[in-house]
Amino acid sequence: MEPLDEEALAIWRAAVRAVDSERLVRQHVRSDGDTLHIAGRTLRAADHDRLVVVGAGKAGAGMAAAFEAALAPRWLDRLEGWVNVPAPCVRPLQRIHLHPARPAGRNEPTEEAVRGTRRILRLVRDTGPRDVCVVLLSGGGSALLTAPLEGITLRDMQLLTRALMESGADIRELNCVRKQLSAVKGGKLALSCGAGTLITLIISDVIGDPLDVIASGPTYPDATTPEQALAVLKRHGLDRDPRFAHVVQFLRSRAAQQPDAGSRPRASSGHGPEGHSGQGPRDTPWGEHVVIGNNRTAVQAAADEARRRGWRIAVLEWDVAGEAESTGRRLLRTTREIQRAAGGPAAIISGGEPTVILPPYDGPRRGGRNQQLVLAALCDAWDTGLAGLCLLSGGTDGEDGPTDAAGAIVDETRRERARAAGLDPTAFLRVANAYPFFERIGGLIKTGPTHTNVMDVRVALALPRRPAGVPQATNPQ
Repeated sequence: MEPLDEEALAIWRAAVRAVDSERLVRQHVRSDGDTLHIAGRTLRAADHDRLVVVGAGKAGAGMAAAFEAALAPRWLDRLEGWVNVPAPCVRPLQRIHLHPARPAGRNEPTEEAVRGTRRILRLVRDTGPRDVCVVLLSGGGSALLTAPLEGITLRDMQLLTRALMESGADIRELNCVRKQLSAVKGGKLALSCGAGTLITLIISDVIGDPLDVIASGPTYPDATTPEQALAVLKRHGLDRDPRFAHVVQFLRSRAAQQPDAGSRPRASSGHGPEGHSGQGPRDTPWGEHVVIGNNRTAVQAAADEARRRGWRIAVLEWDVAGEAESTGRRLLRTTREIQRAAGGPAAIISGGEPTVILPPYDGPRRGGRNQQLVLAALCDAWDTGLAGLCLLSGGTDGEDGPTDAAGAIVDETRRERARAAGLDPTAFLRVANAYPFFERIGGLIKTGPTHTNVMDVRVALALPRRPAGVPQATNPQ
């Protein structure tokens, strides 16, 4: 019989397994002799010369490995590839080069990311009409696939990315700005590609799976404008920040030069900017896009595992947005209500990606949105306790903010441990310093890189209240 925390962890791990990048690619790519099947598309070797695979993301290593493993010898012999991934994910493959584009825990553009992206752009520009280009995209791809436009420096991108994240900008706002400053995002990778066949396989880390937002949409038409990017900076008080004065001027200049909407490249135009070979017979420059895994995939797998273990699913939801602290407090309230009303063990399985607005603070701090969410819930349960309850929130990529933890878990045992240690959760919450708090009480979830990323999954378990003097059950079975 497993205690509540082990039950919650097992359910959460089932979610992560379901969106394992190699598993997802194997479900959509196979090859038998001269034929290659990719997400419903059938390609014959006699009709094509080269197979080029490029991409970026936290799931990139697993996606590339599975793609390569799915190829019959005739296709493998004509394969060439380059994928930008976090450094800890690098491993040797036969024909696809995995490039360490950033260190662990640093989700921002780097010199290595720029170098790798330039190589990717050269590779796709060299393709011709009889070539097949497959793009592998997953969460984290925006930072890993980086090539600033002339007039913008890598330092600009680093400072601006950091400032937007610290101000609480959501992924759509962040990517809107990044696309307007990039030579690869916002469809520019596709427009640089001369291959006759272009297919993008996607593991989504964005609510609603918007193709123009995931990894900043390098193969999807960009609907954002310089004016919208300027509005994002203004909304978050960065338009008057002296560090970004020349970025603001750059965007204003681009806005003044922006063509009318009718003359911009459209998905049906078949034409791209200078640098696109124009030789490919693609109906559109954007090719085909297939989402092979997302937050819903993970949440439903967690629910299946919970049911298998005997839990009734009281709430099941995915793609939930919001602010981390309020999400955590609401999760606790709902779990308590379910505990009072339920006649048996019940579970809440939810997913999404809340945001954290970092408060001003000069001291050292570590944490992430999942840790902040769970700590907020604990603050509300500090005096009343968590008997028969367990709350967990973790990032499916194994990273929560710039830390080596995927998230955090709390139950009555950990609450008592924190009280015995004299810890004040409110003090840690106030400055967004959740990591050291959970480190002290054994509440961190550490998995290492999971080679996937479909946002976060939360598991809350509630056992029915027992009359005084009756031991609380630890397992619903």
